[in-house]
Amino acid sequence: MASEPVVSPIFHPPTGTWQFVVADPTTKSAVIIDPVLDFDPAKATISTPTADALLSLVHEQGYKVEKLLETHAHADHLTAASYLQTRLAEQQQSRPDVCIGRRISQVQETFAPRYGITRDEFQGVFDHLFEDDEAFCVGSIEAKAIHLPGHTPDQMGYVIGDNVFCGDSLFNADVGSARCDFPGGNALDLYSSVRKILSLPESFKVWTGHDYPPGGDGRTVPLPCQTVREQKERNKHLRDGVAKDEFVEWRKERDGGLGEPRLLHYSLQVNVRGGRLPSISNAGDRMLQVPIKFEGQAWLARLTRMGQAIPL
Repeated sequence: MASEPVVSPIFHPPTGTWQFVVADPTTKSAVIIDPVLDFDPAKATISTPTADALLSLVHEQGYKVEKLLETHAHADHLTAASYLQTRLAEQQQSRPDVCIGRRISQVQETFAPRYGITRDEFQGVFDHLFEDDEAFCVGSIEAKAIHLPGHTPDQMGYVIGDNVFCGDSLFNADVGSARCDFPGGNALDLYSSVRKILSLPESFKVWTGHDYPPGGDGRTVPLPCQTVREQKERNKHLRDGVAKDEFVEWRKERDGGLGEPRLLHYSLQVNVRGGRLPSISNAGDRMLQVPIKFEGQAWLARLTRMGQAIPL
């Protein structure tokens, strides 16, 4: 009988992100799910202490990382997948594949033109694109990639042993569910995806992509997982008994009042490239584009009349 994986959850407080190292204790084969680069938008600097901590854990445990798994193109953090791939190729003398669901192409085609990303910078940047329900293994442990759209169209979950790593499809019971207002997102799809997760055996653990401890009930420490049973009984948005139409109406109303994630534009431009950075400009810089919005059209009109038109 195959063993259950050893799951090492690592929390990234600045973005509320859970990263996971998942390993077969028998073979020491492992995968890393949703790794994070550290990014300071005020200084426009990228650093790697969080990713380096993952490398240290892998080295200390004697794991061999075979795959780097992305659940989707994140809008709230920069992925460390490309960085880790390079470092692991040196550390373990083999290059793990960077993997994501096949619908990443839809997301790339949506956002690349917005940010002026050329096709050669995003085509083929992922080593493997999972099909829906595609089987794979982590060492001797059976695993499966499942499509969980709603938050984004490319969202994938990974069932590994008696665990499901669901990305942003479902949060802990006292947080509820993720927004669905990004391009290709859909509240009805999210409802169906969560029902798929909650149809798994009740003892399965649901490992979420983020946690934002609400504090209202005294919980201030991030929680990486809950069982399917706990989610079915207690999830404040999607527990058993919540009607589809009720959830869809509430989710649309809620999403209409939300602002953009703080790192939205930076994240998407790196993540559709598979974690690779933009090409170096003629001036020797790597550039990320951030759209500018103007508050007060009268102010903009005055500048235009004064011959100081601002290109939009």
